[in-house]
Amino acid sequence: MANEKVALITGAARGLGKDIAEVLGRDGFRLYLLDILDERLAETAEEFGGKGFTVFTRKTDVSLHDDAFAAVADCIAAFGRLDVLVNCAGIVRFNHADQVPQAEWDRILGVNLSGPFFMTQAALPHLIAVAGNIVNIASSNGLRGTPYTLPYAATKAALISMTKTLAVEYVDAPIRVNAVCPGPMNTEIGADLVFQPTMQPEKMARYAGQRPAAEAMEVAEVVGFLASAAASAVHGAIWTADGGITAG
Repeated sequence: MANEKVALITGAARGLGKDIAEVLGRDGFRLYLLDILDERLAETAEEFGGKGFTVFTRKTDVSLHDDAFAAVADCIAAFGRLDVLVNCAGIVRFNHADQVPQAEWDRILGVNLSGPFFMTQAALPHLIAVAGNIVNIASSNGLRGTPYTLPYAATKAALISMTKTLAVEYVDAPIRVNAVCPGPMNTEIGADLVFQPTMQPEKMARYAGQRPAAEAMEVAEVVGFLASAAASAVHGAIWTADGGITAG
């Protein structure tokens, strides 16, 4: 019998979110994909349709409460259930802490933290109904000090705390909540990052790691495991996939 389970992935038009969707689609999940990049999202959906995946998409700004709730409602209307929520949408910028514009601070917090919170609020009743699970995409930046990424690192640290708090609050409910913390990856998220002449490379090298950046699919496979029944004992865990950066 075909897998009837449904996975909702945010930030799914490209990069890690797209690869997570591919892994879950390969594993038989029906896919409901969100992104603000609607043209790229349509291209991804067409590509996945060619692989035989069942895909619905919706242009969504997860930082907006009403957008997030409408997306979950539409997913339920389309598929009748929701088994896995992957909060992957994210923004990163480089800036000196004292030079972060308010608009940049607000946008990063909105997408990276408010987004997962709103999506989780909307999805929880549906996930509990089917003993589903949440996988939050945090970052190794949320586990250690990382210069020039203060808004991003702060949101990822908060997302880690949110993951643990949800796990404890819902320990008696049929739901699992976990997070994955990637390190450097070869994705488009860093394509428009600007390294200013006043930034010190030696400070940045401390969190760059000594191994090559991971391919997004390597991290996506970790997410696929956590989302699967094989990880039924994993709850409230923060899994690093950072090439050893946070090991010491």
